[in-house]
Amino acid sequence: MDFMRLLKSIEELLYEVVSWLLFYPLTMWRALRDPDKMMRYANVELSDDVDEQYQDTMSPPMFLLLTLLIVHGLELGFISDRSWVAPSMLASDSNLLIFRAVVFSVFPLLMAVKLLRFRGARIDRATLKPPFYSQCYVAAPFALGVSLAGVVWRVHNSTASVAALLLLVVAVVWYVAVETRWFARNLDLGLGRALLSVVVSVLQGVAAMLIVGTAIALTQAPGT
Repeated sequence: MDFMRLLKSIEELLYEVVSWLLFYPLTMWRALRDPDKMMRYANVELSDDVDEQYQDTMSPPMFLLLTLLIVHGLELGFISDRSWVAPSMLASDSNLLIFRAVVFSVFPLLMAVKLLRFRGARIDRATLKPPFYSQCYVAAPFALGVSLAGVVWRVHNSTASVAALLLLVVAVVWYVAVETRWFARNLDLGLGRALLSVVVSVLQGVAAMLIVGTAIALTQAPGT
């Protein structure tokens, strides 16, 4: 009986993983084509029963995590020089992937918290989950663009450097534009105030990324 349950679990896991081949590109396409609709969709799906949620897409956190996993795989395939990873703790592929997942999850978290604060809503696990899930749908393309820019940059030639910079600018501008429109529409803010709120949140996310990276580097420094 235990063996049959194990086989059933493996069968379900295999189906889930294989289904990503279809639903990941579909989710990415929908997130890029109509990010506002995907963010609304994320909120609506959470009101369904657990077994009925996200039947035709990937769940938002898994979508973000798989995006980072794909970029990490591309990095391993095209960039053999790992000397850019300064702290020895991040030299491990699993640790580096976890670090990236945490760092890029900070952006949807900050956006979700700011949305709740503007609404005057209480911030707890129940109220934070819907906006966080919706934000993951647009954080994934942003993370993809930024991470790919980093991979291209490490090719170390002038053409790659220009391409990396262009990719980074496009990713940041797209993310800021999408978030500004979302804030303006959902909080009845003017575009200027919405843009300011989004830019501040992005800068806070970058600051958090730098702080975490610095803290890791310091803990791995000789004599610590």
